Amino acid sequence: MATVSPAIAEFTKLPGDRHSEVSRTLAEPVPQALSLVDQLGLWGNLGVSLLGFTGAIFVLQPLGTGTPELSLAAALTSILLGTVLGSLGIALAGVPGARTGAPAMVLLRGLFGADLSYLPTVLNVLQCLGWGIFELVTISFAAHTVAPSLPRWGYVLIAGAATGLLAVRPLGAIRILRRYVTGAVVVVLAYLFIQLLRHPLPAFGHGTWSGFWAATDTVVAAAISFAPLAADYTRHSRSQRAAFTGAFVGYGTTQVLCYVIGLLALLTIAHGDPNHIYGAFIALPVGTVGFAVLAARELDQSFANVYSTAVSTQNLRPLWDRRVLAVVIAVVTTALALALNIADYENFLVLLGSVFVPMFAVLVVDFFVVSKGRWDLSASARTRWVMLIPWAAGFAVYQLINPGYISWWVSAWKWIARQIGFTPAGWMSASILSFCVAAAVTLVIGLVPRPGRRRQPGPGTQQPDSQPAR
Repeated sequence: MATVSPAIAEFTKLPGDRHSEVSRTLAEPVPQALSLVDQLGLWGNLGVSLLGFTGAIFVLQPLGTGTPELSLAAALTSILLGTVLGSLGIALAGVPGARTGAPAMVLLRGLFGADLSYLPTVLNVLQCLGWGIFELVTISFAAHTVAPSLPRWGYVLIAGAATGLLAVRPLGAIRILRRYVTGAVVVVLAYLFIQLLRHPLPAFGHGTWSGFWAATDTVVAAAISFAPLAADYTRHSRSQRAAFTGAFVGYGTTQVLCYVIGLLALLTIAHGDPNHIYGAFIALPVGTVGFAVLAARELDQSFANVYSTAVSTQNLRPLWDRRVLAVVIAVVTTALALALNIADYENFLVLLGSVFVPMFAVLVVDFFVVSKGRWDLSASARTRWVMLIPWAAGFAVYQLINPGYISWWVSAWKWIARQIGFTPAGWMSASILSFCVAAAVTLVIGLVPRPGRRRQPGPGTQQPDSQPAR
């Protein structure tokens, strides 16, 4: 187990086994029960999503419906680059959780201070709820496509109940994924990939590279949306290496496959219409069985979002029982899924990317470079208002380059761009430049001496006023 300074050694980490389960509150010990194989199984399953298959349209036509399609070469490069960058973000965001034993939103006490960490916590709760609703709607739509005898609302209720049960015993759910689900998912993905390759494909270079960075940003956003959740699971990892490798390799491998399969389906069977992708899969030999496996597997996405909503809420109320929270949140998510439909998926992804890409950059640079892991995660951690500056700077850069498609929001940012004389170039990536700006500003803020700033305690230095995280 890694040695950490008392400033962050506020969570009691205990060796775990196959019977271990997450404690009820943040005041109880953290079982480190997840091996590298467990982490690979978890993140490998999270990298696959039915929304990812249909989301391939935003790679093929990144500038919107009716615009020129990317060439196969450009689209595949976009998928690979975007997934590597996004998966690296998830992996790095998970390391502090494995090192400290703290869940993701509690880690932000060290970055922003205890009180100010409530701001990203609320944003993450909204994100997780939104994704949870999306997933239940997607599961119901997919299941209804396979077996239309039951109405879609019936599948929403079944999926919502299963999600709640999985979220009550999250480590048990992860072990189930590793033992029984991962192998079946890999077989199905390999089968779909091989079957789709048997259809004629357009020439590798036929199409355009215009919109390449917009497509890449969409892929990055799909992955980076899991970065604010990563430590909720890596905190139970047996080692930091297992946490990093499991997230990077597991998630990256399957997201690439998911997007590539969706892209191939659009080009060969669905004829560019994402609404026909599910039907295209089912039309393949034994495709119904494979698609049913993927639809059932989608429960891990809804489980992760409901559980992380509960754990994020515990940053606000550390002594609330996360099992009760998980059940309540599952009920709310199910109710909203019954009333809502999926809409503005791309805008949702772009907005998430613009918020969490720069925040992740601030977290990584401050934790690994500036503070060197010496974060105060207590309930009395001092507010660090200055850390809002790099976050806001990165967010602004993202919006100036890629403000999305909501008309009034786009108009506002275009007006700002005109006032400062900024015109985004075709080579500019919102994700990469947003990350770089936020990281650079964080580095400057952290390394420039400021009057009255106290030196951070080094390893082995006791902090008398440090309070346990409860």
